[in-house]
Amino acid sequence: MKTEFWVQGKLNHTFLNQGIDFYLKRIKLYIPFELCELRDIKATHPEEIKIREEMEILKKLKGDEKLILLDEKGKSFTSAAFASYLQGLFNSTNGKLIFLSGGAYGFGDQIYHKSNDQISLSAMTFTHDMVRLIFLEQMYRALTIINNHPYQH
Repeated sequence: MKTEFWVQGKLNHTFLNQGIDFYLKRIKLYIPFELCELRDIKATHPEEIKIREEMEILKKLKGDEKLILLDEKGKSFTSAAFASYLQGLFNSTNGKLIFLSGGAYGFGDQIYHKSNDQISLSAMTFTHDMVRLIFLEQMYRALTIINNHPYQH
């Protein structure tokens, strides 16, 4: 099973590249994994941006994926609980597993409807660029917990 992390737009803070590359390489030691940058939508009105992002995401989705949204209203986990949650996803997903970080204006209603679950990284707000690094670190941490690797200590 392949796992993907979809993010909206290009990385704006290139100083994060080193950390993102660091965790991507390590995650790929455990699972087939890809970071997918979705096209950055240019428009003047926030609602138009959200609608156009939603349309692009819906076009990209197939039928056999499990879609997990990174959303401030989602479930919160400790790192150990996230590892257990992730293992459950691996065990119950036949197709592709997609984690989706939304754009600056959040997700449209159809994306929420299509999603299988929503998780929160924190009650705090982070830039979308920081979310990439934080999520990848937590993904790697969860994989090391699942595989009894000493990283998490």
